[in-house]
Amino acid sequence: MTRKYFGTDGIRGTVGQPPITPDFVLRLAHAVGRVLRRTESRPTVLIGKDTRISGYMLESALESGFNSAGVDVVLLGPLPTPGVAYLTRAQRASLGVVISASHNAYPDNGIKFFSAQGAKLSDAWELSVEAALDEPPVWADSASIGKTRRLDDAAGRYTEFCKSTFANDLTLKGMKIVVDGAHGAAYHIAPMVFHELGAEVIAIGCSPDGLNINHEVGATHPEALITAVRANKANYGIALDGDADRLQMVDAEGRLFNGDEVLYLMVNERLARGEKVPGTVGTLMTNMAVEVALNAKGVEFVRAKVGDRYVLEELSKRGWLLGGEGSGHMLALDKHTTGDGIISALQVLQACVRSKKTLAQLLSDVVLFPQILINVRLKPGQDWETSEKLAAVTKAVEVELSDSGRVLIRASGTEPLLRVMVEARDTKQAKACAERIADTVRS
Repeated sequence: MTRKYFGTDGIRGTVGQPPITPDFVLRLAHAVGRVLRRTESRPTVLIGKDTRISGYMLESALESGFNSAGVDVVLLGPLPTPGVAYLTRAQRASLGVVISASHNAYPDNGIKFFSAQGAKLSDAWELSVEAALDEPPVWADSASIGKTRRLDDAAGRYTEFCKSTFANDLTLKGMKIVVDGAHGAAYHIAPMVFHELGAEVIAIGCSPDGLNINHEVGATHPEALITAVRANKANYGIALDGDADRLQMVDAEGRLFNGDEVLYLMVNERLARGEKVPGTVGTLMTNMAVEVALNAKGVEFVRAKVGDRYVLEELSKRGWLLGGEGSGHMLALDKHTTGDGIISALQVLQACVRSKKTLAQLLSDVVLFPQILINVRLKPGQDWETSEKLAAVTKAVEVELSDSGRVLIRASGTEPLLRVMVEARDTKQAKACAERIADTVRS
C-alpha cells in the first residue's frame, strides 16, 4: 500500500495548506493516540519542536488531539529532533513527536514520530495511522481525557547526554569553535555543549525570531560559517540545520567538509583505536573515493537509497553501527539511535584531539572524486527506463570508467526530471561522460 500523508521523514508541507493545518494535525494526533491505545491503556507522548512561529499552533493541535484520545502529553519546548528521540527512550514514553520541517524555510512545517526506543517508525505503523485517520473519531469521556505537563529541564538533560558521548579523558580546552545553530532547535543547546566541554565558543545563527530559521545560516548555507571562522580565526566551525540532525564542518582554512568525509573519519577513528568495523552504509550519492578508501582498509561499504531512514534500515539489517549521507545526516548507533548533528561533531573533534591532528590531516588520504550532475527534463510520457539506446550509452560509459568512476541515473521524485550523475577521478572525463548520457536522453 502507498502512504497518503507520510513521506520519507514524517508529514511535511506549507503551513496553512493541507495537511499542515490545525484541524488535520488534531485529527492526526487523535488517530495516533487510538493506535497507541490498542496496545497500551494509558500512553504518554513527548512533543518537541523547532523555532518556527507555526510550532505554537501545531503544538496546541497535537496536544488536544492526543488528550482527546486519552493520551497524556509531556511538552519539551524547543529541542533538536535527536533530543526528542533521546528523551522518549530515557523517559520510557510511548512515543516521541517532533514539530519541524528540518532544513526548510519557516513557511513550512511538519510532524515526525519516534518509537519508544527512540527510532524511526515502520511503514506498517504509518499505514495503520493513515487507516485510523479514515475512521470516525472516538472522543474520550471526561474521566479518561489525557493530561498535559511540561518537562522544564528537557534542554539540560539532552545537553548532558550529548556531552556523555565525548571521551571522559579528553577536553576541548584551547580550541576556538564557531557554532551555527541555523536559528533553529539547537540555538540554546549546541553552544552550551561545546562550551561545557572546554571550547571557546562563538555562536552565530542562535537568535531565532520564529521567521529566520535556516535563513542564510546553518548546514544548508555554510557560507556564513566559513566567513565567521575566518573572521574569528577559529580552529573549527560547526553548522547544524533547523532541527539539528544534520552537520557541516569547516576548518581554520575555511575548507568545508561534507558528510561523506565525516563518515570516513568516524570509521577510521574507530579502526585507529583497535575497534572492529565490519562495514558501513552510505547512499547512492556517497562519493566513490570514500568507498575506495574504506575498502582499502578492509571495511565493506554498502549503498542504500537516499535518505537517512534507508541508511538506518541497512545498518539494522546488517548489525553495523556507522553510516551517513553527504548532506550531513550521520548515524553512529553506538552513540545514539538516530542522526544527531551535535554528537557527530563531537565524534569528529574527539578524533582531532586524540590524534593531535587537524581535520584536513586526518582526511589527507581521501580525495573526493569530482561529481557531475545534470538534470534533464523529460518529455510527457517519455519512458527512459526501457530505452535501449540509453542503456547502450550508459554501458559504454561504465566500461570506459571501469573501476575509477561510476554512473547513477535516477528520476526526480517531485519533478519530471532525470538526474544524471557521473563520478570519475578526472573532472573532464566525468563531464564528458555525463553530457553523452544527457544528450542521449534529450534525443
